[in-house]
Amino acid sequence: MSVYYFDRESGGKRKELVAGAKYLQWLYATKTGSFLLHFLIKRKLFSSFYGRLQDTSLSRHKIKRFVTELEIDMREAEREDINMYRTFNDFFTRKLKPEARPINKDPRVLISPADGRLLAWENIQSDKLLQVKGMTYTLADLLQDKRLADSYEQGACVVIRLNPADYHRFHFPDSGIPAQSVKIKGKYYSVNPLALKRIPRLYCENKRELTVFNSDNFGQMLLMEIGATCVGSIVQTYTPGKYTLKGSEKGYFKFGGSTIILFLPKNAVKIDADLLQNTAAGSETKIKMGEQIGLKS
Repeated sequence: MSVYYFDRESGGKRKELVAGAKYLQWLYATKTGSFLLHFLIKRKLFSSFYGRLQDTSLSRHKIKRFVTELEIDMREAEREDINMYRTFNDFFTRKLKPEARPINKDPRVLISPADGRLLAWENIQSDKLLQVKGMTYTLADLLQDKRLADSYEQGACVVIRLNPADYHRFHFPDSGIPAQSVKIKGKYYSVNPLALKRIPRLYCENKRELTVFNSDNFGQMLLMEIGATCVGSIVQTYTPGKYTLKGSEKGYFKFGGSTIILFLPKNAVKIDADLLQNTAAGSETKIKMGEQIGLKS
């Protein structure tokens, strides 16, 4: 199965380079793969074990091939030379040069907290959020808190899917004060579109972390990171309760594809028209951390 997205920078559609594409197809579209998925791959033990392997020096040999096959631009990284990385996870969680991801500092602008492929909706129904066409989930199930979920009725939802080739550190989309993150236990399904079409309520099934963020310009936002197959861990690097600047690092994912979801209150933001139009057409939009995705209402 080929995955296409709209590239905002070039203005056209592009085919996604998927790490382990044949493996994912087998795992989610065959009986044998499905059996292995449900009895091993989706479980914490497998992803934790695989994640730990990426922290060993033996994992370094994968870096060169990964960079080449997924066409990763190492000129953006603080350490451009792949020989400077001790392990695969050291490379995977690499930091970028500040100029590689300029932050739109206009206080009216909501920025993307991460690199990835984005879907966005306004005026959401909290009891009927779209996963893919024909599949929905509820915000109460996702947050495991109905009272909190109800407060975002008719608000905005932004979903950013990170491909393994993407920059895997995530940042704050506005300035403000973040609360302590809440960990929600779960499974470790892939977040690739193939998996999203096969596993009902996938986001509600997977391991995730939720942060209430009292932003300066968009009210009380919800920031959620969702783990996936082979994600060794979600690492939060921010300080709860401490004022943070727009674009400051919030944390990072270790190896694996992952997803970030933002929820904003009703009338807090006007999502950029091109993002809404692409979403309505069933197409994700490739965006970069720091660029505009909406304006204060």
